[in-house]
Amino acid sequence: GGETAHIVVLFEETAPVGTETTYHLHHDSDEVAYVLTGEVTIKIGDEVTVGKAGSCAFFPRNVAHAWKNTGGETARILFLYTPAKAGGFFEERLHAAPGDPNGPEAIAQRERHGWEVVGPPPF
Repeated sequence: GGETAHIVVLFEETAPVGTETTYHLHHDSDEVAYVLTGEVTIKIGDEVTVGKAGSCAFFPRNVAHAWKNTGGETARILFLYTPAKAGGFFEERLHAAPGDPNGPEAIAQRERHGWEVVGPPPF
């Protein structure tokens, strides 16, 4: 984020089969996910879709969402946050001790970057 004056954060995530997120929202950032490989089931608000390679999803700020790798192979997903505030969570995690990605410490880190966890993984 600091390299773009906090306008955008862009990164690729490698997600093994079964990887999932909490049901959450971002107060200060919009998010875009582009599936490079694999299959990802995505929930945005009440809508659930399945994205395969080449699929793109838009997660507007203040709308709850989650995703899970529901395919049979490791997925690769390109994520973009704009403005960059929500992406700061991932920058912070790079320097944190390994731990439960959905545990209390990770939730506190998310909150510092404008995230709100509104429920457990929905899948």
